[in-house]
Amino acid sequence: MIIAVVNSKGGVGKTTTAINLGAALAGPRTRVLLVDLDSQASASLCCGIHRRNLRPSSASCLLEKYPILKAIRHTDTPAFDLLTGSIELANADVALSGVRGRETALRRMLEHVEAYYDVTILDCPPGLSLLSVNALVAADALLVPVVPEPLGIEALTTLLANVELVRSRIGVRVRLLGILLSMMDARRSHTAPSSERVRAEHRDMVFRTEIRWTSVLATAPADGKTVFSASPRSAAADAFRRLAGEVRHRLPAIRQ
Repeated sequence: MIIAVVNSKGGVGKTTTAINLGAALAGPRTRVLLVDLDSQASASLCCGIHRRNLRPSSASCLLEKYPILKAIRHTDTPAFDLLTGSIELANADVALSGVRGRETALRRMLEHVEAYYDVTILDCPPGLSLLSVNALVAADALLVPVVPEPLGIEALTTLLANVELVRSRIGVRVRLLGILLSMMDARRSHTAPSSERVRAEHRDMVFRTEIRWTSVLATAPADGKTVFSASPRSAAADAFRRLAGEVRHRLPAIRQ
């Protein structure tokens, strides 16, 4: 299964979600690949890769035909591997624009590793660029982190409308796995009413698990660690374990 973690708005916890959900899903029976599709390479840096060591990256494989199996690295989490991002992804839209079947380039690339991984997670860049459209075409399921605030809700509405537009125009198979209330801060006055609005409007599509802001969500990436490595007994680690359980429960419906 390929899960795209996507939102057109930045700062909603996409990378935090992709890394820690991947680490939570990985285990003896589940091999997970995290694909960093952001030119800022935040997911790669948060996994402990130094910026000077990012290449070969997903850009190398997607734009330069570098063998993907040679570009994948292991992380400190068993059964959890990484295909790094790099600055070259900033040029992906231009590089792919003249390619025949440009919307399916990522899907074709990932076909070379589908026998090696049970779950592939795509950490997508903000916006709905050609690279993001590639992620929608390649993915089986879509996970959307949302910060419960008015602008976040408007961005969610726009994103879901754009996804439906891509689905209708290109005929992609991707289905919504769920909406995740992310980076929640109870000290903010709009958090509770905005969360209630998201749940009222999207009902069962919203995960029961919520990711509340804690200090470990800031310190772990700075140290190149997942929350499980940095603080395995923390509330954040527990939340991502529960989210992984919900994802496992929902995936069979996506396969049908």
